[in-house]
Amino acid sequence: MELINQHTKEIMEGCKERARSEGLAFQNETLEYIVTNKDLLELGPKNMIPTLYDYWVHDIEVLKEKGRYELYPTNPYETVINTRPAISFYNDNNPDWLNVMIFYHVLAHIDFFQNNMLFKNTWSEDFEGKALSDKRLISRLRSEHGRGVDYVIEFARGLDNLVGYYKELGRLNHPPEINTSKKLDFYFDVFLQQINQVNWSKYLKEIERYNQTQKDFGDVGESVFFAKVTKEYPEFEALFDKDQKKDKGVVNDIMQFILEHSSFLKKERNAWMRPVIQIVRNTALFFQPQIRTKILNEGWASYWHEKLFLKDDRIKGNEVNFASVNAKITALPRVGLNPYALGMRLFSYIEDRADRGKLAYDFQKITNAEERRRYNKKTGHGRQYIFDVRENYSDFMFVNHFVDQDFVDQYRLFTTGRRLNREKGVWEYFVESRNGNKYKQMLLDSLYHPPNIMVDETGTGDDYLYLQHQFEGKPLIKEFIPNTMLGLEYFWGAPVKLETSEPVETSPGSPPTGFMMQDPAHKDEPTEKETEYQRVVYTMENKKISKTLLN
Repeated sequence: MELINQHTKEIMEGCKERARSEGLAFQNETLEYIVTNKDLLELGPKNMIPTLYDYWVHDIEVLKEKGRYELYPTNPYETVINTRPAISFYNDNNPDWLNVMIFYHVLAHIDFFQNNMLFKNTWSEDFEGKALSDKRLISRLRSEHGRGVDYVIEFARGLDNLVGYYKELGRLNHPPEINTSKKLDFYFDVFLQQINQVNWSKYLKEIERYNQTQKDFGDVGESVFFAKVTKEYPEFEALFDKDQKKDKGVVNDIMQFILEHSSFLKKERNAWMRPVIQIVRNTALFFQPQIRTKILNEGWASYWHEKLFLKDDRIKGNEVNFASVNAKITALPRVGLNPYALGMRLFSYIEDRADRGKLAYDFQKITNAEERRRYNKKTGHGRQYIFDVRENYSDFMFVNHFVDQDFVDQYRLFTTGRRLNREKGVWEYFVESRNGNKYKQMLLDSLYHPPNIMVDETGTGDDYLYLQHQFEGKPLIKEFIPNTMLGLEYFWGAPVKLETSEPVETSPGSPPTGFMMQDPAHKDEPTEKETEYQRVVYTMENKKISKTLLN
């Protein structure tokens, strides 16, 4: 692995000037390395961070990737990591025209890393340097504690998808000038959302009522506001007083709770485990925004490498080569999801709609298809609008807000189904639906969404740790539960209980929940029986797991 030569670096600097002239914003210092395919295979399992701590799973992944490469050799065009300065890796046999295209793609990634709000707490972080420091610490601990370090890493990595990323982001980025009262915070953050679980309409009406009361009554507005609250909810004051007596340490997730409250980890002989768990947690938090912005990030980079490459006079004569490479990157597959292709088209679609004024409410009210097609206010706001999207959105917001029937129709998108052709003995894929809502739901279902599992502090003590899974329609994967709880029991030093929801077990002879039933009155319209769920408690004690049903 070595730095690119001066000729190639000059190409990169020219790309930076052109990218900035179009509005991209990024720090000037970047590092570009030439790597071999072997280097890339070894860096891949470490998320391309050369200095990330060593772990046995990385070696397994390297062997797997080597086997895959021998069967299906393919060269990645680039990889860029979010650190300071930004670092990117390139194959050693790229021609200049391909480097121009790749550099634009990389610069758009860097712009995204350094401007998207989900990455805000990484904007000034040299993660590669931090990872090197962590790697040296783990290496020293291995020399002192042997394989025990790897067991701690193993157990901690079983929990790293449960880190409280959004809570951490909110805590780090809470504007210091906003100083609301504790009672107000409790009412809107805890009482309405967690205790009463009011719908969004009620919640927004309460916010509006508070703002209006403040406007009408000034300094005594909050007192007037809570006078009505206590009249509607007599129990509010007692619950607020009880909440204020609790330990107010900020606990964002299970790993943090264990680090702060585990009596097992507080013992002197186990103190070395704490920094290892913290390293795994910090690494997981660092990669969370990348996991949650895959479509947005790759779409943004693909949008800009196409826009900027076609304007660059250095690529004349290589337009056909570019078209061939670009098609491989941004082609829409018939089955499956290509984040490069989807994100790029969605950005182009949003820009066009903003330019035509089609994101305004007046357009949304129009039902006539021809009138919708011809609608054009010529606002010229499209470019600025997509920069705002790049700054403030995640994949979920991106898809949920902008994927609609017009987008699906414009790009002829569809969801696919699969059926068995018994005559040929093969699976057949078919167009299941071209409905915009169904296509959007398919995309949303494919996004990263870890389970929401929190510590129940009222049920937790020295005797056991009690966890609550806030069920959102998807049950936990059963085969992962025992190993994860085994690690939790070890870290807590006592039994662990996990309350979750599972499908109701059906009696013999009855159709399973979720089974496709057919209504005799509508024989051609199969309907799906709604799945019923029940609350259960898993208990891990002395390395043995058991399950009980809650009434």
